[in-house]
Amino acid sequence: MNDVKQFIESGILEMYVLGQTTAEENSEVERMAVMYNEVHREIDDISITLEKYARAHAVTPDPTIHPFLMAMIDYTERIKKGEAPAFPPTLHGGSKIADYAEWLTRKDLEPAEPLTDMYASIIGYTPEVTTAIVWLKEGAPAETHTDELEKFLIVEGTCDITIGEEVHSLQPGNVLIIPLHLPHSVKVTSEYPCKIILQRAAA
Repeated sequence: MNDVKQFIESGILEMYVLGQTTAEENSEVERMAVMYNEVHREIDDISITLEKYARAHAVTPDPTIHPFLMAMIDYTERIKKGEAPAFPPTLHGGSKIADYAEWLTRKDLEPAEPLTDMYASIIGYTPEVTTAIVWLKEGAPAETHTDELEKFLIVEGTCDITIGEEVHSLQPGNVLIIPLHLPHSVKVTSEYPCKIILQRAAA
């Protein structure tokens, strides 16, 4: 019985549950689990404890990461196929929708499928500035930037952008620059997706 206790306390069962044991060690753990109920129960207890821990400390991924990752892959592929790198105008308080007309009229930059939540097409990239056309169906969760300025130019639809406690209701043609270190979120208020020129510039 001491051998079973030592086996349980050795740490191999935790490694087994985490998938960090060798094939030979797996065979030994499974043999012991068949022979001794204590080992089988301990494996179950470890599995339940680890699952509870994982659920308690789970981090919800930022839903904007995937659309922008896919947009960067698409932009890279377009450049490889011969599209010339572009340098869209810097977004500022006096920017107009017409400043970005050459990209806004391109059908190949639009969502290919019905929009589920968010879609992005990068139209210009340098290490200092990324410019994209973004479609939002419902909005974007709160985030805070510490090293880049995020700028919005509304092209179609309407939205509320909340910065800290202040709500900015925006419509086509409006520009908003998000200050550093303040949480902000976007809520679409139109019945159709909000189309935005989004620019992120290193601060």
